[in-house]
Amino acid sequence: MQEYIEKIAMCVLKGKVRRTSVFPPDMQGQDGADEIAADALSKGIPPKVLLEGCMLGMDRIGKEFSERRAFVTNLVVSAGAMNAVLKHLKPYLESGEVQRKGKFVIGTVAGDLHDIGKNLVSMIITGGGYEVIDLGVDVSTQKFLDAIAKNPGCSVGLSALLTTTMQSMDKSVKVIKNTYPNMKVLIGGAPVSISFCNQIGADFYSPNASEAVDYLNNVTA
Repeated sequence: MQEYIEKIAMCVLKGKVRRTSVFPPDMQGQDGADEIAADALSKGIPPKVLLEGCMLGMDRIGKEFSERRAFVTNLVVSAGAMNAVLKHLKPYLESGEVQRKGKFVIGTVAGDLHDIGKNLVSMIITGGGYEVIDLGVDVSTQKFLDAIAKNPGCSVGLSALLTTTMQSMDKSVKVIKNTYPNMKVLIGGAPVSISFCNQIGADFYSPNASEAVDYLNNVTA
């Protein structure tokens, strides 16, 4: 089973979606995540093994990205390979045979229409084994509250790129924490800092998305 974990992890790390994919050049003609996942399931390999491979691969590409040895395009193709595996795992996830670690609600705060950073975090947290509920951009405080109510036990992430929308983030965090005192609230975005995180009462900030997965693993363990 370890062999399949490593094969899936390598495909996710390299962004090898399927055999016909031209990227990456050094893996042309080799099976990709799609074929390897199908082959594993046909041989009776437990579905959770494939999820472990996705998690390992996304952890590796996330760390390379944080160390500036990988770029946004690498994360995008890695997400493509991960999604090829998740397509095969969908029936097992829906039936509950394969369990996610938890749920994570994320959105860009009200007044902000930027989503690149949010999307990158969503990819890495999905690859970390969590079900991500992405609310999109320009998300009102009430929309966050509604999503939290529908997903008991979740954690929540708020993103902002504009300094002008940090006030919206402040408001949303305070209302969320007042309504759900035990809710773990993560924040991120270009203008955000650890001091701002502490100031508004959020629980976690890091410019490194893979550290968000580590934090979630610790608080949901």
